[in-house]
Amino acid sequence: MTDLVPFQPSTAPAAYDPATLAVLAAMEQAAEEHLDAIRPHNTRRGYANDWALWGEFHDWLAERTGHRLPLTAVTKGTLVGFVVWLDTVKLAAPNSIDRRITGVTVTARAQGAEVPKEATVAARQALKPLKADPDRVARGRGKAPAATPTQLQQMADAAPVSLTGIRDRALWLMAFGMAGRSAEVGALRADGITLVSEGLDVQVPSVKARPARKVRVAYGANPDTCPVRAWLTWRAAAGIISGPAFLPIDVRGRIGSAALSAAACREIIARSAERAGIAVRLTGHSMRSGFITTARKAGKREEKIRAQSGHAANSPVFWGYIQEADAWTDAASEGIGL
Repeated sequence: MTDLVPFQPSTAPAAYDPATLAVLAAMEQAAEEHLDAIRPHNTRRGYANDWALWGEFHDWLAERTGHRLPLTAVTKGTLVGFVVWLDTVKLAAPNSIDRRITGVTVTARAQGAEVPKEATVAARQALKPLKADPDRVARGRGKAPAATPTQLQQMADAAPVSLTGIRDRALWLMAFGMAGRSAEVGALRADGITLVSEGLDVQVPSVKARPARKVRVAYGANPDTCPVRAWLTWRAAAGIISGPAFLPIDVRGRIGSAALSAAACREIIARSAERAGIAVRLTGHSMRSGFITTARKAGKREEKIRAQSGHAANSPVFWGYIQEADAWTDAASEGIGL
């Protein structure tokens, strides 16, 4: 009787001849093109935004390590790092992070990069506890809160005594004082900021086809939160005469030459607020809306505030800020005999 030998499946990969390999490669390419063609427009646009954020993450990483990685290096380390960055720096909601992982993975593979399964598995393992946090899940529901002078004082008190701390304080105080968008703050030039007896004449550059404007940033009564003093201190410490007003600083304290991006400006504001222990989530837009509501509560005229912020006269966003600032001015329930 012949002994039965258990079947042993071969673990060696199949060897294909060159013609077969060429056909398989062509089929892979055709499949990618077909899937891309039937993918909804909004999905493609979302993937493009995900890839742009992946690029911002690499900018952030390069600033801290002194070395830039290729965007196609999607590994366990970089993808988990991306999740952590989206959570702690961008303050993204977990569901948004989940979509970003997919967008980066799909785009990288479409560019011919290999994305190992262990990388996506690890990224979603890092994401899992975030989805169980109700505070994180609630992110993105509603507009950014307006910053207040009290919060600016808290941020000033918590600012580190270092060149980075000096720059950060000048940046978010300037953002507040000029009612600027993060992209406008990043685009400021030192030679466009002129010291006058009353404070600073600031030339705000044109950003995203919005018209340029000139704003006046007055001296503050409180030296800790005065944007004029903060700017002069940073300018002297960095030795800036011309070029970008706000520059990157690496981990060794060396100042770069390229202007900070809008994303970097937003990150600095969010990080400074978090360091100060501020309970609400402040973003780059918090400085802009905070100026408008604070100026209105101080009795400033609408046209003066609009000239500073650059809003159009019929802007519903602007009038929403004004309405919010006026909410307790002569409230309907006040003084009616209750």
